[in-house]
Amino acid sequence: MSLHSYSKIWIHLIWSTQSKEKIIDKNAAAKIQKLILNYCKSKSIYIKIIFVNPDHVHCLIDLPTNMSIEDIVKLIKGASSHWINKERIIEAKFSWARGYGVFSVSQSNLDRVIKYIENQEEHHKVKSFSEEYQSFIEKYGIKYIPEADNT
Repeated sequence: MSLHSYSKIWIHLIWSTQSKEKIIDKNAAAKIQKLILNYCKSKSIYIKIIFVNPDHVHCLIDLPTNMSIEDIVKLIKGASSHWINKERIIEAKFSWARGYGVFSVSQSNLDRVIKYIENQEEHHKVKSFSEEYQSFIEKYGIKYIPEADNT
């Protein structure tokens, strides 16, 4: 790859725990956030912001020129679930759901998305993860099959 390849492609990545179970407490969430941030930094993946909820994760990533979205998701979810189980951060065997949602973010909407991710705790006092995810699907015009959802 050329040293003169540049990009600025912001993606809002969302994924959930297996079966959307609310099994991540605040202490575990802080550890998982730190692990993901450090792991991504070691892989030259820049995360602008991340928030780990009890049943899902939001992060805003600047997509590197040398990686696909699928590469990033596999790295993050694989490394974090391995670490969560190895360190016994969650009492039961832990796994993320198979799927994920990824949504493009324009530079002009960056601050709005950052605030949205920062305010996840407040946001989820009035809206469930399923409702939130459905609204993303609709907003981005994606054909959604709820029975096949394995976010």
